[in-house]
Amino acid sequence: MLPCKSLTWVLVFLLISPMFFSVSVSQNDSYWSAKKRHMREKVRKMFYHAYENYLAYAFPHDELKPLSKSFTDSLSELGNLRLEHLPQDYNGSALTLIESLSSLVILGNNTEFERAVLWLSENLTFDVDARINLFECNIRVLGGLVSAHMLATDSANRLVQGSYRNQLLTLAEDLGRRFLPAFDTPTGLPYAWINLKYGVTENETTETSTSGCGSLILEMGALSRLTGDPVYESAALRALRKLWSMRSSLNLLGTTLDVRTGQWIEYSSGIGAGMCALGFRVDSFYEYLFKAHILFGKEDLWKMFHSAYLAVQNYFRYGPWYHEADMRTGKATYWQLTSLQAFWPGLQVLVGDIAAANSSHREFVYVWKKFGVLPERYLLDHQILHPTEKYYPLRPELAESTFYLYHATKGLWKGGFASIRDVTTMQLEDHQHSFFLAETCKYLYLLFDDSFLVDRNYIFTTEGHPLPVLSSWHERLPEAYIPTNWTFFKSEKQRRRASAMTLQVCPASFNSRHDKQRVESACHIPDTRTDHKCFT
Repeated sequence: MLPCKSLTWVLVFLLISPMFFSVSVSQNDSYWSAKKRHMREKVRKMFYHAYENYLAYAFPHDELKPLSKSFTDSLSELGNLRLEHLPQDYNGSALTLIESLSSLVILGNNTEFERAVLWLSENLTFDVDARINLFECNIRVLGGLVSAHMLATDSANRLVQGSYRNQLLTLAEDLGRRFLPAFDTPTGLPYAWINLKYGVTENETTETSTSGCGSLILEMGALSRLTGDPVYESAALRALRKLWSMRSSLNLLGTTLDVRTGQWIEYSSGIGAGMCALGFRVDSFYEYLFKAHILFGKEDLWKMFHSAYLAVQNYFRYGPWYHEADMRTGKATYWQLTSLQAFWPGLQVLVGDIAAANSSHREFVYVWKKFGVLPERYLLDHQILHPTEKYYPLRPELAESTFYLYHATKGLWKGGFASIRDVTTMQLEDHQHSFFLAETCKYLYLLFDDSFLVDRNYIFTTEGHPLPVLSSWHERLPEAYIPTNWTFFKSEKQRRRASAMTLQVCPASFNSRHDKQRVESACHIPDTRTDHKCFT
């Protein structure tokens, strides 16, 4: 492993001010290139400060407690806000190391990537008596392993020849097998919690979230394609399709449901985290519908996403904001901004709705500037912080959307990140989440150095793990996308122009000319476009 400096973890705060990026278009490229190099190195130092201190004080446990220089075995706590049924003998699964694998590759550190892969190959086991959240373990651990396996075996030959023999894929398959008992329900909807050693335990809760049922397809689908065993993808698809069948007549879904009865528990829904005390969420459901369509070429997933997206725009959107609404009536319920919603502009960029992405991104930046960071929950109707959710846990969503929007428009941007318990006092939090290394640093780094994406075609999972878009994985591309006016222009001239436009897909095809032509040909996308820019 890399040498670890004996540094105290301090507040990680990167605020890019408007002045810093008020770069005139008349300035030459060398000035901008120098600024990008400078900021790239800042992000690199930030990543390694977090990574090396994890190795020094927490590894091989799950996550670092930076203020006390200790650790937490948090895989069994993720999503478990009540801290119930915690294991007694669980000693961690090197969660942060797994989450860091793809970031190490993107930063160009193949040597450390190889060392980490070999350590995991020899030491990681999932035969542990630990109750874990299926959604969190899927996006963090299974996604991290599958992505790293594909990076380890790609044409760049990232590992020393002969040193890698699909060990990460073997681990991923073992973990995927341990997931399967969760899907053994009358509905096919999976339990939210499963014991890695013993499966679904007696008296396990049947309550779960929309994201918990609808955000498994990328990782489990990729596992099936890599192993040739369809069981993982089939389980995830069955759950996703069952979930969609439970939508209301307005094409809206609730937040919380029962996996055995298939009945909704919480009818209020939105694009982020709901008001439920257990923190149930919807956000990645929308993200995975679209990204799974891109990754696997399934037309039914596109049709689901198209209907779901229009429903969001119809019933959740209020100007640039997105409130929550009752799935049955469309009536507004909670007027709030949550930090998890900040992924939405990035998704809008991917589907080509740049105007709406710009609008909503600006509002998140407005709240950021108001507090210096993006608080977990902000009450829009009162323009105040939520009284009990004033924290900022280094979430990556705003950086992610900024990354997509910048590459789509090459426009100016601003954003930043901090580890803060209370945004009003800037009190520090003694927890360094694994997604800070998996996502936050990654998207910030890619803003200033996207060389990893040159001539490659990736989608990123909701945890920021890259998966290559492979033509061999596509069942078939749709014959044509549905012309639609995503942003609901109000002027008649804009309406006529928008209705004549065909939706352009931007599946993170940054520099892959072949894939761009293939998608454009399949989608009948016109050559001349003014409103929707792709990432080429």
